[in-house]
Amino acid sequence: MTNPSSAADLSSLPVRLSARSRIESFIVMDVMRAAAAREAAGHRVIHMEVGQPGTPAPRLAREAVARALDVDPLGYTLALGHPALRQGIADLYGDWYGLSLSADRVVVTTGSSGAFLLAFLSLFDPGDRVALPSPGYPCYRQILSALGCQPVVMEAGPATRWMPDCTAIERLMAAGPLAGVLVASPNNPTGTMFSRDSLAALAGYCRDRGLAFVSDEIYHGLTYGPAAETALAVSDRAIVINSFSKYFSMTGWRVGWMVVPEAMVRSVERLAQNLFIAAPAVSQAAALGALRAKDELEQNRAVYAANRRLLLDGLPAAGLDDIVPADGAFYLYCDVSRFTGDSLSFASTMLEETGIAATPGLDFDAARGNRYLRFSYAGQTADMAEAVARLQTWKRLAR
Repeated sequence: MTNPSSAADLSSLPVRLSARSRIESFIVMDVMRAAAAREAAGHRVIHMEVGQPGTPAPRLAREAVARALDVDPLGYTLALGHPALRQGIADLYGDWYGLSLSADRVVVTTGSSGAFLLAFLSLFDPGDRVALPSPGYPCYRQILSALGCQPVVMEAGPATRWMPDCTAIERLMAAGPLAGVLVASPNNPTGTMFSRDSLAALAGYCRDRGLAFVSDEIYHGLTYGPAAETALAVSDRAIVINSFSKYFSMTGWRVGWMVVPEAMVRSVERLAQNLFIAAPAVSQAAALGALRAKDELEQNRAVYAANRRLLLDGLPAAGLDDIVPADGAFYLYCDVSRFTGDSLSFASTMLEETGIAATPGLDFDAARGNRYLRFSYAGQTADMAEAVARLQTWKRLAR
């Protein structure tokens, strides 16, 4: 794994590369590459680095694709998505949250990544300052940087269960104007969540100050206590982003969605037409089938819940006991500062010596992430048990 801060020498390239292209790497993908190289050399690797379910797309999703291949030309859909899928997603908000949502506000996207790009282009201009959670998903800041915006971070810590509050926004506004705020609940990498009151306070704060409010809800459905709250329940101005990748176990299908205020729909549509034309038709067919697969998906969630409990019980015996238990998603964010001040090097050594791939906290927090590792428990329970056993005998974790 390479240091994300190191810059390649571009002076010998035959073409001039833009400054906006010089964003940092997505470290978890570098870890995946290192893990794949180790596997190619004949070693067994337990994958706890990537936020990817260990199960395939639901059976009903795959059956829907088989039917579509026989009867559907699978050409372009409308830029906003297939009408039946948009309606199915709108209906989901009734099932999950008791909300009545117009399908006209739903936009089907090429994964949540496409939704973030459309949202940021619709809401922000070059130079705009946008507040992001820290620790938080690294691609927020990388996409904003590539668009010429200025990401600024709302630091949170264990005392607030890693979730930012209005005070964090106030501190950033004291340093300069903000154009918007993005939050995530459950959060990646910590798995912690907002209460309804906390989410309402943040949404109201942004509304009163004319700030765009974007809520990343990609891990909804994956909770192990109270259900996650949607920003749509506390604000009709919120931009909500979600995906079929996590709860619906469809990472590689690259289909997500966003819910936007009515006044924003046409702006997003124009951008989608020009940037993507439409999300892949075959993936939209699969997504429509996945919406009917609740029984199978809940079985998957039960596996994650068992994995979570196994790690929370077993990691402390390996010396990894400084963890805020996750409310949702499928991650644990562990403080490893008693063992290292360089989580990047530590993760590389752990992969080499134990065969366990985990993600350095530097991916999620440039200032403090050298002290943390993120473990994903989205895999099979047998693999999680083996990982705990390996860590409990790893000499570098001995006290």
